[in-house]
Amino acid sequence: MKRFLSTTAVLLTLSGGAYADAHATGFGDVMVQEGDFFASDLIGMRIYNSETEVDADAMVADGAETEWDDIGEINDVIISPDGQVTAVILGVGGFLGLGERDVSVSMDAIKVVKEEGDSNDRFLVVTTSKEMLEKAPEFDRDLDGEMEQAAENAEAKTEEMAENAEAKTEEMAENAEAEVEEAVVAADTAMEREMLARPTFQRDGYQDVEWTEMTADDLEGARLYGVNDEDVGEIETLIVDDSGKITDVLADIGGFLGLGEHTVKLSFEELQLIRNEDGSDLRVYVDSTEEKLETLPEYEG
Repeated sequence: MKRFLSTTAVLLTLSGGAYADAHATGFGDVMVQEGDFFASDLIGMRIYNSETEVDADAMVADGAETEWDDIGEINDVIISPDGQVTAVILGVGGFLGLGERDVSVSMDAIKVVKEEGDSNDRFLVVTTSKEMLEKAPEFDRDLDGEMEQAAENAEAKTEEMAENAEAKTEEMAENAEAEVEEAVVAADTAMEREMLARPTFQRDGYQDVEWTEMTADDLEGARLYGVNDEDVGEIETLIVDDSGKITDVLADIGGFLGLGEHTVKLSFEELQLIRNEDGSDLRVYVDSTEEKLETLPEYEG
């Protein structure tokens, strides 16, 4: 039966003065003491699983290991920078009914028990389960590669976040620029001209008519008159909002036979509508002259 042995760490420190004095402190001073083991005997040892907790350095009866599950073999050990064995690499497989794979087991979880009698046999025992071993991640020796991959992943994630942030910033800037442009256009539109006063023209045999009493056929093509009762143009078309309400008209000012006309937009609030008693003559009045109307911004819609 193989013997399970652990490691004794040796820390070597050479100071300049000590070396000059030919004092090799630590060399030859370490002796194997009771309970110490050699690392060379550790590799290849079996690890057993006990369903019940066992005490470290406990004594067990001869053949007690037959009651335990043999869960694997020690393939390697992990030693800390200060020389301490911190864990072993356990090759498990048969216990799980799977192909062998390496998992790390902390030395703190391992109990060393002795067999009663003169054999001085020792066994490595842990308390675990198939479920815990199945969930344990496989040990990866390529730490540098793993760290390099993690660094690459982090760098890629950072670049992606930076690109997303840049794209978001550009989108926000474009939206803000568009909003500013819309506001400027709206402001320019509002400042294009001052609203004209609503006329209060009086003409014998005519009376005011509400726009709601008129149809598009009545209004489109109606003549537009100025303050001096002069014919200044013609109502070309009506502008209707989303609710179906007529809000503005487009009027062709001046021109001759459809040439040289200047199209402007006038609000219903700026116009007066009158009609004679028999309804044969419909007139639209604006408080302006042809010359002033031609100075208004031309409609570009």
